[in-house]
Amino acid sequence: MLECLMAVSDQEALLALTYIGGPTILLELGGVRLLTDPTFDRAGTKYKRLEKLTGPAISADKIGRIDAVLLTHDQHPDNLDSSGRMILGRAGQVLTTPAGAERLGGNATGLETWKSLDIGPPASRRIRVTATPARHGPPGCESYMGEVTGFVLSWSEKPRSAVYISGDTVYYDEIPELTTRFSIGIAVLHLGDAHVAARGPHRLTMNAEEGVQAAMAIRPHTVVPVHYEGWGHFQEPAEHAKKVFIKSTLQSRVLWLEPGIRTVFRP
Repeated sequence: MLECLMAVSDQEALLALTYIGGPTILLELGGVRLLTDPTFDRAGTKYKRLEKLTGPAISADKIGRIDAVLLTHDQHPDNLDSSGRMILGRAGQVLTTPAGAERLGGNATGLETWKSLDIGPPASRRIRVTATPARHGPPGCESYMGEVTGFVLSWSEKPRSAVYISGDTVYYDEIPELTTRFSIGIAVLHLGDAHVAARGPHRLTMNAEEGVQAAMAIRPHTVVPVHYEGWGHFQEPAEHAKKVFIKSTLQSRVLWLEPGIRTVFRP
C-alpha cells in the first residue's frame, strides 16, 4: 500500500517529491532540498544523438534553494543539459561520480561506489548520501558510456524510509546488494528502455520488466518510475510500462508522479 498523502503538513512531512521531468526530481527531506540530474532545456532541443521532446514542468528559475545536486553522471545531456549545468554553480554542492567531479570541478565531489557523505545545513536534518552500483548498458560499456552511479539517501530516525535513486542503469547482479546494506522504503527507478543507434541493439536503461525485477529484489514499499518519456531515444511508452507493472504483484506499490505536483510522504 502506498504510504503517500497529499494533505499532510510540512511539519509532519518527512519527504516530498516534485517531479520536474525526465530524471529530474526535487526532493525535500526535513528541510534539506536536493535536486537529481538537472535537465531544464526547452522541448525540441537537439543534441548530438538525442532530442528532447518535453520541457520541464517547472523552470530553473522557479526551483529555489538547492542544498545539493545528486548527479548520476554528467556526460549525457538527458541527465545534465545546458540549463541544468547553470544550476550546479548555485547549489551548495554537487555529488556525482569521481570522473564527473574531475570534469566539473568547483563544488563537485566524487563518490566511489558504496562511499557515503553526510549533507544538509547545520540546522536541518543530516542526510547520508551513499553512491550505489550502476551500469549504463551491457558488461564493459564503461569504455564508451562512461562512469555512472545511483544513490541511497538514509537517516537514522526512519530506517525503513531510505530512498534509492537508480540512475541510468540496467538491472544486473550488483543491484540486489542494496538489500544487504539498506532497508529501502522508496525506489526511484529510471526506466524507458533507452537505445541509441550508435550502440546498436543494446539496452542502456531498464525497461519495465527489469524495473519489476529490480523492485522485487529491493523490496521497497513504494516504487516511483521516472525518466521513461520526454526524450526521443526511449523505446518503451508509459502505457506499456504501466501495463507491465499492473500485471506484476507490485501494482499497489507503484506511484506514477504527475509533473510539477508536489507529493508528500507521511513519516
